[in-house]
Amino acid sequence: MSDAPGGPDATFAAYLADGRFMLQRSHSSGRYVFYPRLLEPESGNGDLAWVEPSGLGTVYATTVVRRRPEKGGPYNIALIDLDEGVRLMSRVETIDPGDVVIGMRVHAHVAVDRAPAVLVFHPLGHEEG
Repeated sequence: MSDAPGGPDATFAAYLADGRFMLQRSHSSGRYVFYPRLLEPESGNGDLAWVEPSGLGTVYATTVVRRRPEKGGPYNIALIDLDEGVRLMSRVETIDPGDVVIGMRVHAHVAVDRAPAVLVFHPLGHEEG
């Protein structure tokens, strides 16, 4: 898929809607890029291609947002360092938000049952059930 109308952000969202997690990677430097962009930061390389990452990462930081139960209850916000070397903000789900800890290994999951589809993470070895 080449960049969708609306640029790299729209392309990233289109991949998520298809249930796929994709990152950009520079052909010349080999570095991964996230937040989706037109050019690689620092080098300015314009040879970014969409590739499928491992989806594995580590929780760098986390916090719990507390809401009343009628508003959906608490959830966490986490910064995830992907094994590919980029950091992104997401959530770790399938466990209690307070049980998410720095250093926890996680894997990516595209939640296509939401509108729009979103990228979330699950603890490694923990399946939904």
